[in-house]
Amino acid sequence: MAAKRVTIFGGSGFIGRYLVERLASAGAVIRVAVRYPAEAAFLKPAGAVGQIAPLRASVSDEAAVAEAVEGADWVVNLAGILYQRGARTFENVHHLGARNVAQAAAAAGVARLVHVSALGAEPGAAAEYARSKAAGEVAVRDAFPAATILRPSVVFGPEDDFFNRFAALVRLMPLVPVVGAGFDFPIGQRTRLGIDFCRDGGASFQPVYVGDVAAAAAVALTRGDAAGQTYELGGPQIYTMKRILEMILERTNRRRWLVPWPFGLARFQAAFLEYLPTPPLTRDQVAMLESDNVVAPDAVTLADLGLHPTPVDGVLDTYMDRYRAGGRFTRPRQA
Repeated sequence: MAAKRVTIFGGSGFIGRYLVERLASAGAVIRVAVRYPAEAAFLKPAGAVGQIAPLRASVSDEAAVAEAVEGADWVVNLAGILYQRGARTFENVHHLGARNVAQAAAAAGVARLVHVSALGAEPGAAAEYARSKAAGEVAVRDAFPAATILRPSVVFGPEDDFFNRFAALVRLMPLVPVVGAGFDFPIGQRTRLGIDFCRDGGASFQPVYVGDVAAAAAVALTRGDAAGQTYELGGPQIYTMKRILEMILERTNRRRWLVPWPFGLARFQAAFLEYLPTPPLTRDQVAMLESDNVVAPDAVTLADLGLHPTPVDGVLDTYMDRYRAGGRFTRPRQA
């Protein structure tokens, strides 16, 4: 590994910081290709002097991408967005950006390419996010057939934008919406957290730990049998949206009513919320909640890379305390 030169696009993001640390500890020399190199400077202490070098290279800039991969042995593309702003569209980042990286890697003679997509990436998906991810996978395969594609479910960890987002919301809201859950008249359905109005739990998710996704990318770079494969990455358990919210409430010592929220109402709210600087919800994200986000029964998974998925419980306990009623040192209520 010591001789390997790696270019990581989007390396200063959530997954990227874990992958950079892992590869640096193994001796790789890393270029972190990002739009704003100064914001990636925090990664430098993860390696020796000069081992980790941030550089400016948006995946939308073909010339910058080509320069970033020149001389690299391995390339990893982690670039992705959750909502669109200006030129930062799903099409430009997930499809055309992925194409630019794969074509540049092939032209530069890069030995291995790992492309991180998303679970649920399908050409006919309801969400534009998922359709653009699918288009990116096709572009990567066309340009670099031996690329390894990783499709993680919802990724969790201390810096995530999933559990943290909902924990921040339940701190402020007396009623917590469960998008897509059916309504049930709550006769005799009181729970420890209040009255249960939900007939079901909404969409299902299989959250995967960020460290496991980083490990999968690192392992895929070194294993010959990973070339050309597509891996679906999920954790050891599947949770409904309702159960995820209950887990957050339990760990933050809060009691809230969980109420069913029809997709139509959620789309109406998102039509306004998506114009906020950092939108808590967009119409495209509502569309994503209309389908389960779980690993297919016949998929190639973390186990095929020799990795064992990390459960949510132990990791969630390490960062939900910041939202706890009464302060982070208050003991959580027992489930």
